[in-house]
Amino acid sequence: MPSQGTIGDRVRGLRLNRRMSQAQLAGPDLSDSYVSLIESGKRTPTPVVARLLAERLGCTTEFLLHGIEPRQRIDTELGLRHAELELQHGDPSIAADRFTEIVKAADEENAMLTAQARFGRARALEAQGRLGQAVEAFERLRREAAAHPERLADLPLTIALSRCYQRAGDHLRARDLAAAALAQAERLSISRGELATDLAAALVEARSERESESPGLAYVKRVLDTAGMPEVVDRSGEIQALWHASSAAAAGEDSALAVRLADDAIMAGRQTRLSLQLARTVMHWSRMATAPIEEAERFIAAAVQAFAVFPATMREHGESLIVHARVKLRAGDAVAAGELAVVALGLAHDRSGTTPAEAHLVLATVSLGQGVDASAHLRKAHELLDTFDRPVFGSDRQAARCWRELGDLYGRVGSRAQQTAAYRKALEAAGVRSAMAGVMVDTTVSR
Repeated sequence: MPSQGTIGDRVRGLRLNRRMSQAQLAGPDLSDSYVSLIESGKRTPTPVVARLLAERLGCTTEFLLHGIEPRQRIDTELGLRHAELELQHGDPSIAADRFTEIVKAADEENAMLTAQARFGRARALEAQGRLGQAVEAFERLRREAAAHPERLADLPLTIALSRCYQRAGDHLRARDLAAAALAQAERLSISRGELATDLAAALVEARSERESESPGLAYVKRVLDTAGMPEVVDRSGEIQALWHASSAAAAGEDSALAVRLADDAIMAGRQTRLSLQLARTVMHWSRMATAPIEEAERFIAAAVQAFAVFPATMREHGESLIVHARVKLRAGDAVAAGELAVVALGLAHDRSGTTPAEAHLVLATVSLGQGVDASAHLRKAHELLDTFDRPVFGSDRQAARCWRELGDLYGRVGSRAQQTAAYRKALEAAGVRSAMAGVMVDTTVSR
């Protein structure tokens, strides 16, 4: 497809679109003044220089010199977008297959697109719960980012690795990686947007339970204060319609329109994804005993509303209700805490996760505070925790918290044997049971 303008126009347009400075585009091989001369039309790049610039700008040499985009690249761009839509709004296993097909079919001219496809495949593996394979893929990409920063950014890879290690139960490595990502984000003054939101979620999830003040938590609070809790709107119908229209345009050989429609579909879902990620961050932040009660109340109430929008987030809706109930207990409002726990219990139809057990623990706490017999709730919480099956994304720490709380409550009612047994279970649950046994990874956190 012909492109308007000169070589200089295309270089400048692509550079600005990728938010690069002239110095960043020049790199160690060229001078920023030479790039400026090319953009102003006073110099024409040699074939060698054009190939170098094209690789850094993520386009083909042919497009840079002649303004013509080969069909293969357009098809690859479209494939990437449809795979991303499958990952965000469809089946992550199908997304992984599509990203893999792009990697296999890509050529040297499309090195940046290949890198994007490999990153997408790693995220799809993570979404499936295949954490060992995801970590291996992210670690390889992170090593390559050091050699090819023009193709791969290290920061999102470090955040993804922290998230994977945390979910696999390796909390120490997750914290180290989150700290490395924080140092990089602070150096680049990143405090808003998608990367900042993902980093805040990783930091608050990986924090030590004894940690109440740290640079990481200060960053999390800064991101929350900046972003607030925007309203979540269900745009799934719009996304599906745009996705379908993009597929129809592709079938009709109108690849350029198909890419545009797929971009619109991805952007339509972006704000919802960010809002839900903020809601997850809020849920972890509000759990902290040191979180100011009024702020925790405001944030967690918004998170509850966000998770209530989608059937797919029903489980997180229940978890957020429990966090809200605990905030109410801290505020001295036992009646409201009990009501929230009952609602959460009603959402946990499949009895998976720790939410049903936590609901009974909250109700037991409320009963004891009111001088009412809590034995039925304690017994039910014990039964649920005994049958708790560790899900794909590890919740050992959460189960350990529940067992410890159950032990505390047994102590309050004088059941010493039960208290001791619960504490023993807490210690067992707190042990790292890695989902990545046998995986060889690079343990380097920072270069």
